[in-house]
Amino acid sequence: MNTKRLHQIDLFRKYPVDVQRETFFKLLDEAKDTRIGKEFCFAEIQSFSEFQERVPVRNYEAYKPLISQVMDGEQNLFWPSEIKWFAKSSGTTSDKSKFIPVSWEALEDCHFRGGKDILAIYSQNYPDNKLFSGKGLTLGGSHQINSYSNQSYYGDLSAIIIENLPFWADFIRTPGKDVALMDEWEEKLEEIIKQTLRDNVTSLAGVPSWNLVLIKHILDYTGKENLLEVWPNLELFTHGGVSFTPYREQFRKLIPSDQMHYLEVYNASEGHFAVQDEPAKDDMLLMLDYGIFFEFIPVGKVGDPHPQALTVEEVVPGENYAIVISTNSGLWRYLIGDTVVFTSTFPHKIKITGRTKHFMNAFGEEVIIENAEKALSISCAKTNAVISEYTAAPIYMGDECTGSHEWLIEFEKAPTDLDYFTSILDNALCSINSDYEAKRYKSITLVMPTVRNLPRGTFYKWLSAKGKLGGQHKVPRLSNNRKIVDEVLGMVHEDK
Repeated sequence: MNTKRLHQIDLFRKYPVDVQRETFFKLLDEAKDTRIGKEFCFAEIQSFSEFQERVPVRNYEAYKPLISQVMDGEQNLFWPSEIKWFAKSSGTTSDKSKFIPVSWEALEDCHFRGGKDILAIYSQNYPDNKLFSGKGLTLGGSHQINSYSNQSYYGDLSAIIIENLPFWADFIRTPGKDVALMDEWEEKLEEIIKQTLRDNVTSLAGVPSWNLVLIKHILDYTGKENLLEVWPNLELFTHGGVSFTPYREQFRKLIPSDQMHYLEVYNASEGHFAVQDEPAKDDMLLMLDYGIFFEFIPVGKVGDPHPQALTVEEVVPGENYAIVISTNSGLWRYLIGDTVVFTSTFPHKIKITGRTKHFMNAFGEEVIIENAEKALSISCAKTNAVISEYTAAPIYMGDECTGSHEWLIEFEKAPTDLDYFTSILDNALCSINSDYEAKRYKSITLVMPTVRNLPRGTFYKWLSAKGKLGGQHKVPRLSNNRKIVDEVLGMVHEDK
């Protein structure tokens, strides 16, 4: 089975345009009799350009009325098969939750296939692995499945996947379904530890920050020095959700082995999009046969009324793009809010650069998450510091002050000289981002950033206050307003 699937993956590496064209017309054909299919005459569409002319790009807010109707029990609005599952996303672009439709086709052809492909690719890269001699520990979030109506249910995507996995999956994963579906994060953490300590865990999967919380709890509970003393056969951590860069050194310290492997995936409630297929490289292969048709809008054009969108045939490496998807769950030309850059085409490989709404551009500096991660990595390397969590926002210009940026950082290992760390961060941003460098010129527009060393546990407390412990919840890295920064600082001042 692995050999056949690896051959299929190799085909879309070589022939991405053909595979995407086949996906595109299959999606249109399957949805041509839905309300959206009839409204935009899917049956008549003969080309990508015709599709782009007829169907507008939409974000969640524009799609929400249709999704709400399906949650209330209406069907065949944007996808022909019954949709009764909705993945509740924390909505990293706002405080409100998003409810993303998940069809059976998406579960089978996208999410389940993505999980199998991770194992196939890993086994190809490491043929002597012992992964299947033990169990995989997947750390999700609050998994409670809730009934929205008699016709529909919502919960974390991980909960929906657990509910729909075949029975044999229980033999290769841990903890058991009863613990995995617990709603209270901190209580669940304790139960996970009790249940998994007796298992031969060979792999971990989830968001790096929450896995670190779990690992530290396990070491406190057991009194062990590192995780290999608990699970000696541990060999793989499959991670996603946030950049791994700030966490890499902490994982190496807690899992001290050259035989420990790290594999990045790009999956979301809307779909499973990419997998790191070469261990020595930090980009990911765009998975083109999961029932998703991809388009890419240059980031600078996202706000245009009718932005030009490019197919895989037209994208170029090095350009920052916002992703637009049409899926086998009935999302049509849906702007998911993530931005990527292609590191290569044929095969098409990407790196996540951030969010369309997660950046700092109060003064024309256009700092994106990729810039921030690189600059912080340089700063840590030169000061021997290790970062746990961070967020940043502008300090606005006032009558008496010039604009600046404020960085709130929780260090695992703080630099001995915070001013020196700040100076390196500033210089690194100047070298990485010419817009930032121009605004910093002679401190006319931007002055030196302010970096605050926060007490340990501050961001955990902030997430807890928001009801966002565990799973895919994460600290927003960059904001173009001060809402998050001021909330976090307010909590720090309350504790003093």
